Amino acid sequence: MVESAASGMSDWLREVTGASQVRAGERVQSLWSGYGEIRRYALTGAFVQSVIVKDVRPPGGLVGGARAAHPRGWQGQRSHARKLRSYDVELAWYRTWAPPSEEHMRLADAYAVERDELGWRFALEDLDAAGFSERRSAPDAWELHACLKWLAEFHATFMGDAEEASAELWPTGTYWHLGTRPDELEAMPHGRLRDAAVAIDARLNACQHQTLVHGDAKLANFCFQPRSSAAETHVAMVDFQYVGGGCGMKDVAYFLSCLSEDTLRDDGDALLFLYFDALRTALARLKPEVDGLAVEAEWRALYPYAWADFERFLAGWAPGHQKLTGYSATLTEQALRGL
Repeated sequence: MVESAASGMSDWLREVTGASQVRAGERVQSLWSGYGEIRRYALTGAFVQSVIVKDVRPPGGLVGGARAAHPRGWQGQRSHARKLRSYDVELAWYRTWAPPSEEHMRLADAYAVERDELGWRFALEDLDAAGFSERRSAPDAWELHACLKWLAEFHATFMGDAEEASAELWPTGTYWHLGTRPDELEAMPHGRLRDAAVAIDARLNACQHQTLVHGDAKLANFCFQPRSSAAETHVAMVDFQYVGGGCGMKDVAYFLSCLSEDTLRDDGDALLFLYFDALRTALARLKPEVDGLAVEAEWRALYPYAWADFERFLAGWAPGHQKLTGYSATLTEQALRGL
């Protein structure tokens, strides 16, 4: 079976890339909860020398219940269905919505994507080979700015597109969206945040300036160029399973949650300023009809609600998580008082 699967992958890659030879390389990573893998393949005779394949093969199949153990114990039919939907969304993203990759907003080009009776396959540009070969666990100020600028470009690019995209992508983006997490809400301790969960979600969803959010803008999904003092830092982004409509503050708050509480208290306001400066610049270039100052005013007011929304998820999904800090608690309290 393994040999047959490997042969099938080689045949597919030869078909979609024109390669004369295909050689499986190293596994880049396993997918969450054992739903497949991401692997690099070396190609001979194709238009590129290597390709990254995201090969999704759900352990419970496309209709059966999930059989893999979730790292935090959240397995079951609802979780399985949410993951399956996320790969349909990613397929639609690459087929319909992904823009041509460019300097301001770099992402992997998709050479071929498909769904069959076993799952999904994505043949994607090898970003390491394209110069984005580094990952960060502790980004410096320039790298943080590059990530925030990427998010600003993304949000500006899709400003006003949420309603049109809702038929194919998530109507409400982010992997922690309340409508897809009833089990985690039920597991929350009783209190003000649990009682306000629906109101917080509604406040964010009522945002006038809707865009598409990446939905999983964690540091691990950013690919960095090697640093050079002579050039601006650029990043590329991967993993588009949870793209959908929403307020851009959801991505920003989630991304900034990768930082320590001390860094957020010291630099959080400055980082938010950098993001909005990049957003206004991008909107002026891409969507001149949109009032960047009006977007900033609305989204700044929603920033605490984005934090509260993510804290609501963590409080049910992983009580005691390291991202449940005093900083997030302060912003959550601001949101609760605002309601």
